[in-house]
Amino acid sequence: MSNQYRKLPYQGGSPREISEVVNNAMEGKINSTGTFTLATGGATTTTITDRRIGAESVILFMPTTLSAAASNKYPFGLFEDDAAQTFASANTPYVLAVTETEIAYGMSLASNQITVDYAGLYDIHVGADFINTSSQIHDAYMWLRVNGTNVAHTTAQFGVSDKQGSTIGATPVSVTHPLELDSGDYIEIVVAVDDTSVSLAAKAEQTTPYARPSSPSLMVEISMLQPSQSTGSAFELYVSSQTTGSATLSHLPNTEADKTYRYLVIG
Repeated sequence: MSNQYRKLPYQGGSPREISEVVNNAMEGKINSTGTFTLATGGATTTTITDRRIGAESVILFMPTTLSAAASNKYPFGLFEDDAAQTFASANTPYVLAVTETEIAYGMSLASNQITVDYAGLYDIHVGADFINTSSQIHDAYMWLRVNGTNVAHTTAQFGVSDKQGSTIGATPVSVTHPLELDSGDYIEIVVAVDDTSVSLAAKAEQTTPYARPSSPSLMVEISMLQPSQSTGSAFELYVSSQTTGSATLSHLPNTEADKTYRYLVIG
């Protein structure tokens, strides 16, 4: 859709017509703007058809809806496991179960592996609730793997509190580490304990002595801090190709309606 202002006929026009066209042009009212809405259904391209577009034209965009203005967000994911996790053997690494997806944008979860769709620098935050049924403090270790390989400098060592009387020992653990990841890389969380009395606990919603929500045994939060140079353009709406009369715009997979923009064609 485009705004159309008066044009002069090829053979010229009356002084009044010339004055109107010149005055409109001086006020920025020229026949070079339009409106488009991004295609939906997971589309990664949208086509503008406009006879004013040339092969060398410059096309500028401006979001005109809230969903369009907020569309260029970086990948983010929040994943968890809502069940207790035990360890069959001491001093043996185990990949922790991650089974629930709370939020996933630009990444996915399958078989306890979180896979990112885009290359870049990511911040990885892991939170876990460890318990100990032994009357002795025990050590545990948690670290990260990428594509099945241990990541250097990611191990966290901690002591899990011992049981006191009928009260089971509990130690919440939080680990944060940045990682450079490529498209298709997957992350796993690994734990080893020095005694099988140590496990991960999940808590159901409680109503007494006061109401409080449930808590998972494990939570993993992943957010992109910065895209790589090779994939940075994927997070911007840009013209990937154009020819006389049309232009193809590339963008992240879109499932939201009403991502509407104004555009300006120059040249």
